[in-house]
Amino acid sequence: MKYIKEQALLNLRPGAEWVLRGDELEWLDRDQAEPTKAEIETEIARLQAEYEFTAYQRYRQPEYPSLATFADAYYWAQKGDNTKMDEYVASCDAVKAKYPKPE
Repeated sequence: MKYIKEQALLNLRPGAEWVLRGDELEWLDRDQAEPTKAEIETEIARLQAEYEFTAYQRYRQPEYPSLATFADAYYWAQKGDNTKMDEYVASCDAVKAKYPKPE
């Protein structure tokens, strides 16, 4: 929770000076007003929703075939043999089907 609150503060008041001890915020900045509790809670909710919406990306990433596999498939496709490229694309499609992008 601390990380997300820190990120919310950074988003709301870029460059501001503050210290977060546990859940207690000490506002040090003289140029920017301290964000309200409602502003912070709204930004935390937005960040959480964004994190949940992009979960599919985090799930997909480790299961995609490597870039080395792509490079090899690309090389052979340039030589006229699309077998490896077809396999690469099929592997990517399988991961995308397993973890679909939310609508």
